[in-house]
Amino acid sequence: MTKKPDWWVYEGTGTPHDGIKNLPEAPPWRAFRHGGEQPARLLDTPQAPDDDAVHRHLGREGQGVAYQAGEREIHLVNLALHLRRPLLLTGKPGTGKSTLAYAVAQELKLGPVLRWGITSRSTLNDGLYEYDAVGRLYDAGLRNAGTLTGRREGEAPPPPDIGKYMWLGPLGTALLPWKRPRVLLIDEIDKSDMDFPNDLLNVFEEGEFVIPELARMEGKEQTVMTADRKKVQVKGGEVACAQFPFVVLTSNEEREFPMAFLRRCIRLEIGAADKGRLAGMVAAHLGEPGTGGNGSSAEVRGKIIGDFLTKQREKGTLANDQLLNALLMAERGLWNDETGRALLDEDLLRPLDRG
Repeated sequence: MTKKPDWWVYEGTGTPHDGIKNLPEAPPWRAFRHGGEQPARLLDTPQAPDDDAVHRHLGREGQGVAYQAGEREIHLVNLALHLRRPLLLTGKPGTGKSTLAYAVAQELKLGPVLRWGITSRSTLNDGLYEYDAVGRLYDAGLRNAGTLTGRREGEAPPPPDIGKYMWLGPLGTALLPWKRPRVLLIDEIDKSDMDFPNDLLNVFEEGEFVIPELARMEGKEQTVMTADRKKVQVKGGEVACAQFPFVVLTSNEEREFPMAFLRRCIRLEIGAADKGRLAGMVAAHLGEPGTGGNGSSAEVRGKIIGDFLTKQREKGTLANDQLLNALLMAERGLWNDETGRALLDEDLLRPLDRG
């Protein structure tokens, strides 16, 4: 491609920019107003970099871009941004599905990624909020006894500060009224039970939810903790977004999803990377190859990447982090003798679906 399309917001370059400001208004059927909230009341998106997570997924700063987005992937990311729809990524394990969320967050300066890892026991409420009812009852008992406040006998106890026992989960935090959309990664959704995708639909359609424990407080504002460990004010128990977050859902193709869920998503299948994209990913994590010694030469790196692609094509599923492990150990001497090269080939680059 010689010229970037005008409608692109995410460019796939890995260079942070303010292109999110050029994102047009949401379609009328996807516009969220947070009850007519004024811009001054909107929350500033946290911009402090999540260094550990960014470095783990995208490599060290100045060494390139670990996630080498292809043109189709960039197109579909931008479709999801424009249409305010979740992006459902499917593909084999280890193909970089979750890394895409970090790449978009870094390039568009959307703050730390809110990650929600799904298990067979996950429920919608896990992602929305947690409430420590036991802790509140314990403190209420102490308060009534006067041991927390030192109140005099016969004096009424103070009203409960229920917000201190409440934590917003990743989904709940993403649905706060941020000035810029947050990035929410719902990882490995295919591990959930059968009802979980449908449970998400109402929240995705409405862009809001109510916390019953706070709603009973007669419209009072309560301070609660976010998944970012920041304190925010929630009024009347209502959490509602000003604009829909950029939601990335990943699936390892281990199950099918309901049609009602699929029609509300932009769907992208992540295939195996080619040699050029793998080389870019490797350079981001391990730096450019040296001129020789301990398996660090460009020739050796190219040979191992070539072997990885051949195995992936002919023998079974291999993950990108297996390639990184093999190259790292090659640089540490595993490539220097026949025994080491056999370990690299038979163990580090062993197909995941081979017994």
